[in-house]
Amino acid sequence: MNELISMVSKFAPAIGTALGGPLGGMAVSALAERFGVKDEVEAVTKAIKADPEAALKLQQLEVEKFKAILADKDSARNREVAIVTSDKVPLINKLISPTLALVIVVAWVGIQFTLLNTTVPQEMRELVARVLGTLDGALMVILSFYFGSSTKE
Repeated sequence: MNELISMVSKFAPAIGTALGGPLGGMAVSALAERFGVKDEVEAVTKAIKADPEAALKLQQLEVEKFKAILADKDSARNREVAIVTSDKVPLINKLISPTLALVIVVAWVGIQFTLLNTTVPQEMRELVARVLGTLDGALMVILSFYFGSSTKE
């Protein structure tokens, strides 16, 4: 598997990363389909070594992956626009996303303010850290949704 990861990573870094992670089986399947071989690491490795156009095929597979990611994000944004601009959608559906976002931002600010102005008892520190960590993650998702992320995808 390490040999396959190093070969693929040269031309398709995202797929190479996927091979080494929990989605490795799916990545091997996609490569096997692209190269027309059995869904096995050894067969895919041999096919890539033997194919003079392997680099091009790997790069095309990488581009297709990113197009799928972009299409998914675009459909989510289009869905949001369709909900907000539709006259047929109930008001609650239009308000739910911004309301949840506002609640999380206010909760994050409230906890930050409280932490700066009080002393947290020793037995509560782990709980406060967990809540704050969860809110930090939720805040980043909200900021990425409303203002975009640094990956420009």
